[in-house]
Amino acid sequence: MNESFLFVKVCLVIFCKIYLKNYSIMKDFFRTLRLLLLLSGLFLWHFSAQSQTFQEKDVVLNAGIGFGTVYSAGMGGTLPIGAGVEFGVTQLEKGVLGVGGEIGYAGFSGFSITYIGGRASYHFAELVDLEDDWDFYGGLGIYYRSFSTGFEGIRVGGIFPAFHAGARYYFSERLGAYGEIGNTYGWLNLGVVFKL
Repeated sequence: MNESFLFVKVCLVIFCKIYLKNYSIMKDFFRTLRLLLLLSGLFLWHFSAQSQTFQEKDVVLNAGIGFGTVYSAGMGGTLPIGAGVEFGVTQLEKGVLGVGGEIGYAGFSGFSITYIGGRASYHFAELVDLEDDWDFYGGLGIYYRSFSTGFEGIRVGGIFPAFHAGARYYFSERLGAYGEIGNTYGWLNLGVVFKL
């Protein structure tokens, strides 16, 4: 378990350092996508086992890229990136309740936005009687959004309510991919998930 956690942590640190240190290089969508695919490939190569959905006491990490933000209309900039963690808190009669946190970043010409927040999700794959490989969920959250500009260091922010709905598909017991819609760091977020 410790070796697996260390591997995931190293991959996430590498992704964040490359992306944030090389902001001008990583603007290109295809470079960002290639980096995510490379990390996904490393995960697939390192882990393989039988699939399982989200359960009570599970801990799931995610990292992904977003497509579109409320503030990106016509401004260009980088694709939003984000990462999070979720804990399976309690098993319900049909489904599981999870809570967690998430952080995201989007950069544009002259300003950037950082998101951080907590959220709760209801995982309902059992409700619709799906295969163990799939995990469907939806939920609400509270986020803080901070705007930073390059002009005299102006920084403003505020709290906002958030919603999300998504699905995860597990390739193995620990590794999967996810797609999610919502109003967090991207309107549509795609990425990888890793169950500890």
